Amino acid sequence: MAFSFLKLFPCTHVFKKINFAHPWRVLSLIQFYFLMTTLLRRRLLSTLLTGLLGCSAARAQDTVPSTVPGPTAATTAPELSLEQCIARALQKNFDLEIGRYNPQIAKDAIDVAGAGYEPLLSVTGTHGRSVDGATSSTGSSSTTSSDLRAGVSQRLYTGTTVSASSQLNRSASNPAFTSVNPAYNADLTLSVRQSLLSGFGTAVNRAFVNRAKIGLARANLDFKVQALDVIQSTENAYYNLAFAREQLIVRNLSMELANRLFNESKARRDAGVATNLDVLQAEVGVANARRNTILAEKDVKDRQDSLLSLISQFELDTDVGPVHFREVEAAVPVFASSYLMAKQNQPDYLSSQAAIDQLKLDLVVAKDATKPDLTVGAAVGLNGNRGNGNDALGDALDRQNHSWQVDFAYNYPWGKTSDKARYRQSLATLNREQTRLRQIEQSIEISVRSAVRSVETNRESVKIAGLSSDLSQKQYELEKARFESGLSTSYRVLQAQTDLDTARVSELQAKVALHTAIAALHRIEGSSLQRYNVILP
Repeated sequence: MAFSFLKLFPCTHVFKKINFAHPWRVLSLIQFYFLMTTLLRRRLLSTLLTGLLGCSAARAQDTVPSTVPGPTAATTAPELSLEQCIARALQKNFDLEIGRYNPQIAKDAIDVAGAGYEPLLSVTGTHGRSVDGATSSTGSSSTTSSDLRAGVSQRLYTGTTVSASSQLNRSASNPAFTSVNPAYNADLTLSVRQSLLSGFGTAVNRAFVNRAKIGLARANLDFKVQALDVIQSTENAYYNLAFAREQLIVRNLSMELANRLFNESKARRDAGVATNLDVLQAEVGVANARRNTILAEKDVKDRQDSLLSLISQFELDTDVGPVHFREVEAAVPVFASSYLMAKQNQPDYLSSQAAIDQLKLDLVVAKDATKPDLTVGAAVGLNGNRGNGNDALGDALDRQNHSWQVDFAYNYPWGKTSDKARYRQSLATLNREQTRLRQIEQSIEISVRSAVRSVETNRESVKIAGLSSDLSQKQYELEKARFESGLSTSYRVLQAQTDLDTARVSELQAKVALHTAIAALHRIEGSSLQRYNVILP
């Protein structure tokens, strides 16, 4: 029928009747001819596909696409700014809560290292009795003795040990063998011992305390590293959530457009200007849009959980308020200033420098251990003997009875093989870490250069993505207008709509990439704490 109907409008018949004296009539007839040709072609295509698409056409005529998830309900929680997220993360983040114990442990390590240089008080006492049995010439005898000694010693950082002690001894015999029974013997002793080779000087004796102090500084730097990492992770999670929510808005809008196209396709088919294939294509577009919306909703929930895990503890069901992309500063980062800031502020680099200082102290101790052990000492003593304890102490303080001595001691393990090997190990370890520090400096330079380029590149990417989104919007509107005029198909409209969705999502991804690049640059610079006015304890 379609071919027989075309015979009613042969081209020669039409053009024979045209009056070329009226150009506007010529244009009207040409437009009428092409319109009728288009309608007839669509009618013919519908006739040919009726048998092939019978089942799909029936379903498209009688059913409506499955329920469309609409936009997510507006949250009732107040707006959540990035600064608020950073503050909550620094207060409640598990990593930081665990890391806060390390400086406390390192601080106590200083007291542990200095324990050997604290005064040592000692008190000892003994009491005993001995009995000698009777012999042929003498009877049995017994002796009772008691001894009490108290002293204090102090090791100094110069390698000197100072000691002071006092002793009181009481002895009694039965029968008495002396005129003084019981007898009390008191003495006061002061001694000094100095290391002259191994263990001499404040450098080696304060090494362990100084190493512990550097350890405290490193613990604070390591905690600063954790804080910077948490800030960067929080920034990324915040912007990822903002992206996911904006993406969901795009997907919901795409769903709305797909439903509208589906309804229009059915209406046009019923009017005879669209085919069942157009309706089926529109229905598939609705299904694809629904799938993308479901995936976007899942992404929003996952991103929200990621953010809550950083800024709270066991509060994953908390409603997160609106989040937004921040305006990017107009100033472009400069490599020279960013590199200088990184070397001055980056805690990873400063901690590596402090580690080298610790290794230098280890080298001092290892070198000292290779020296012989030579010590000299001197001691003076006062003593007294009386019939009671007070008189004995008084007699000693009168300095009538006194004594003194000097001594030295020399020890040197033959060869000192193990100590020399430990010294070589310490020297090699120091050289290795100094080389590694230079490697870290180069890595910082490379990282800063890359981070600056990344910020510059992503700035341009955001601009280009915005232009691409605008172009896709106009192309979609043009294709939609052509479809409404009967000059396009639902398939082409769906393609334009897909391109528009892709462009909008790409623009959001470009914004996320830009903010992520800026956060990475601030992390390398070590400037995130200053930017958010964070003061660590």
